[in-house]
Amino acid sequence: MRIRPLFLQGLVLLALILPATAQQNPAPSWPAGDDVLRAVDANAGSRNKRLEASMIIHGKRGTRTVRSRSWIEGTRQSFTEFLEPARERGTKMLKQQDQLWTYSPTTDRIIKISGHLLRQAVMGSDLSYEDLLEDPELSALYGAATTGVDSVLGRPCWVLDLTSLSSNIAYHSRRVWVDQEWSVLLREERFAKSGTLLKTTEVKEVRQVQDRWVAHHVVFRDILKGGMGTEFLLEAIDFDVEIPPHLFTKASLRK
Repeated sequence: MRIRPLFLQGLVLLALILPATAQQNPAPSWPAGDDVLRAVDANAGSRNKRLEASMIIHGKRGTRTVRSRSWIEGTRQSFTEFLEPARERGTKMLKQQDQLWTYSPTTDRIIKISGHLLRQAVMGSDLSYEDLLEDPELSALYGAATTGVDSVLGRPCWVLDLTSLSSNIAYHSRRVWVDQEWSVLLREERFAKSGTLLKTTEVKEVRQVQDRWVAHHVVFRDILKGGMGTEFLLEAIDFDVEIPPHLFTKASLRK
């Protein structure tokens, strides 16, 4: 007859112990993934910007460097002129929202890049034309969940898992490492819908420009292509500059 009272006493004791255990091991206090991603976009975005950069392309036949100058308006328009090497000088690219054109002085032709051509490599690099067309505001393309913490370049980072909001997108999901203080992407993995890893990016150096932090040295790798990847070196950047509207027209490609 005493079994029931002892059983009830055990339940009471268990109820007292469980809350204390939960207090000793609280759930991690991580920020919402969507908020972290919006902070990344806010740090990277600007009304207009002008930049000069070099791509060091490590190919099967050796390494070559391609220098370029770009003007970017918001997230929808950009104009790029290639400066070096000599055989690429005068080649230009124009992006208008989801359309892309290239101009080659060798052939004096303007070509619209579309369909299967979008998956081709730009100048033999690990970046595709599809990568250039992608909306740079990640929060417009993906939903984000904070899934962990890690360290990159000795910096504390939030780890986010991104899932595409649309089926019409190059990468179905991504995993990104975001600097907790600077809101800069320091590492990234891009996946196909099947879960296959397609591309990675690894930031090697970050610098402060005006009131924001900018990746100055990044290594892109096309995993399916293999090799040592493509290095991107940011040589100069100016934010919120005035850009003549005529620059974002097809007529400017031949000038």
